[in-house]
Amino acid sequence: MNELAIQEFEPQDAEAVGKRERNKLRNRQLIMEAARRCFIENGYDAVTVRDIIGETDLASGTYYNYFPDKAAVFKALVEDSMVAMNQRLHEVRSSARSMEEFLYGAYLTAFQTVADDPLFFAFILRNEPVVRDFYEDTVFGISINTLKKDIKDAVVRGLLPMTDIEFLAAAFYGVGYEMSRSLAAREIKDPERAARMATDLLMRGVQSVGQRA
Repeated sequence: MNELAIQEFEPQDAEAVGKRERNKLRNRQLIMEAARRCFIENGYDAVTVRDIIGETDLASGTYYNYFPDKAAVFKALVEDSMVAMNQRLHEVRSSARSMEEFLYGAYLTAFQTVADDPLFFAFILRNEPVVRDFYEDTVFGISINTLKKDIKDAVVRGLLPMTDIEFLAAAFYGVGYEMSRSLAAREIKDPERAARMATDLLMRGVQSVGQRA
């Protein structure tokens, strides 16, 4: 094939490849959205791959081009959102210049995520035992370990008092998780108000704990 022919065919080839890639992304997203709906409505144990495909306009065999089984799409749903949120939380806490910024920034980030995507948190709550079973030492473990490291760094920088890091991380995480549960269930979601309440509550508590340590 001469150079002119190559030049003539390359744009068409590139366009075809681009279209295929867009279709792949679309199909994967359709499967994940359908899976999330199924997992929220029926719970992980009751859902089958057939159920998930039935929620899309895709051929039954298409699913296996993207995910080998039900567990794989479930894990993708968890990881795609939680890993990204964990990174945002780490960035917010690392850049904080005071205890208040450390707390408020992190809680606002978490609660805003719940407000922007309530279905994700509904998915987590509906399948909480399965999520913990899959991720106690990975996604959840990474999240709490990152929080502990950020707390240690904040102590070194003088933002937080020297106290029991394990207990403090558990308190921070527990308040955020349970308030997220409440926020997700509300018709009108106010992440700023929730973040301010969590911050005010813990600011006073952390200061008193630090004085007694």
